[in-house]
Amino acid sequence: MAPVPFRTQLLRRKPLAVRGGHDGPELGRSIGTFSLMMFGVGATVGTGIFFVLQEAVPDAGPAVVVSFLVAGLAAGLSAICYAELASAIPVSGSTYSYAYHALGELVAMVIAACVLLEYGVSSAAVAVGWSGYFNELTGSVLGVRLPQELSVSPVPYDGGPTGWINLPAVVLVLLCMLLLVRGASESARVNTIMVLIKLAVLGLFVVVGFSAFEVDRFDAFWAAGAAGVSAAAATIFFSFIGLDAVSTAGEEVRDPQRALPRAIMGALAVVITVYVLVAIAGVGAQPASEFESPEQQEAGLSVILQNITGSSIPGTVLAAGAVISIFSVTLVTLYGQTRILFAMGRDGMLPSRFARVNPRTLTPTYNTVVVAVVVALVAGFVPSDYLWDTVSIGTLGAFIVVALGVLVLRRTQPDLERPFRVPGYPVTPILTVVVCAYILSGLPAVTWAIFGTWLAVVLAFYLLWGRRHARLNEPAARVEEA
Repeated sequence: MAPVPFRTQLLRRKPLAVRGGHDGPELGRSIGTFSLMMFGVGATVGTGIFFVLQEAVPDAGPAVVVSFLVAGLAAGLSAICYAELASAIPVSGSTYSYAYHALGELVAMVIAACVLLEYGVSSAAVAVGWSGYFNELTGSVLGVRLPQELSVSPVPYDGGPTGWINLPAVVLVLLCMLLLVRGASESARVNTIMVLIKLAVLGLFVVVGFSAFEVDRFDAFWAAGAAGVSAAAATIFFSFIGLDAVSTAGEEVRDPQRALPRAIMGALAVVITVYVLVAIAGVGAQPASEFESPEQQEAGLSVILQNITGSSIPGTVLAAGAVISIFSVTLVTLYGQTRILFAMGRDGMLPSRFARVNPRTLTPTYNTVVVAVVVALVAGFVPSDYLWDTVSIGTLGAFIVVALGVLVLRRTQPDLERPFRVPGYPVTPILTVVVCAYILSGLPAVTWAIFGTWLAVVLAFYLLWGRRHARLNEPAARVEEA
């Protein structure tokens, strides 16, 4: 068998196999549309909305409501592009798989680096955040707190405290691992329950906030100007990250070509509605100047509730909601990570063990355990401050590639069945690229350096191992050259 030329390897595209099955292990289809929509809400409504107002209101003032809509527009443009590709290519792997089908093997590996960074690092960072909230909640409710040695990582950050290990973060990741190993439907069911609880908690905030609502707090609405609104939107944007998690479940959804776009758009509608209502209730419940107080910086929405009611009970309930919220975010981001690695293992870009499926649970057990161990080690020993910036660059890179994938597939596969089509084509995907590239331009140099190093490692692995073991090297594989 003649070797595949190097250039052909880099540019070859994986043939579409939407209806005819896949050459390799298959996952069980057990997730319905509503549970899938809750995946998107669960991965998106996290710590951001509980604490983003005190970061954004000082920038935009009362016009922070508009900032939420602008950030939602940016996320919405990406979600619309995801919906088209998810309906046309309902497979595991999300952006990695879309890139492999539309843009070629090399681009797919670049995007694999982006999404693995996004999901892996965000899972660890969110677990670290959960540890702090969990310790505060047990302290206020039970009067019991873990000692610093068992709740803080040993790596110092900016002169902050150090310990031996962040034990609650490690425990959270391992609990999520056990759920994921049991099965996708069980994980989806637990996530749905947690999402409904945290939406109810945010609903409580909105109701209590409107009870103290005063219209004059929206006076001087545009005082911060367009610059203030855009600055706040950039901060708020990252509260919308997570909608792409829906597309990682492409092979485990019943009727995926209809369920995937419905779940993505439904999750987007729920998230935007909740966020805007929380913003209106929060700004209407207290003067904008109070969002800059130290108490607000530490406890976010809980302080607003306490100030309105004069009781610590609503704030404690909200803190409990934040703990549940973060748990569901960790669960869904870990799930997304395992499904991307599963797709890469089935394609031969990783060892085949990553695509091995448990015959009873129909889940990639080995893959899930490996991911959980790595994420738990990072969460246990690295402060979240070192992790957050690297999440955004991976997410925005993935958003750009999805938009480009829509443009390319419309030209190269015009007859491909698309139950959902991007409205306003080609303006919508082009605008998505422009908006995401603009946000990327504002990231600090150190974030680009970290991402560049990680990308070099992934591409080196691909060039030395992945391209030689790719399933498309096999004679029976059909190859589409770019």
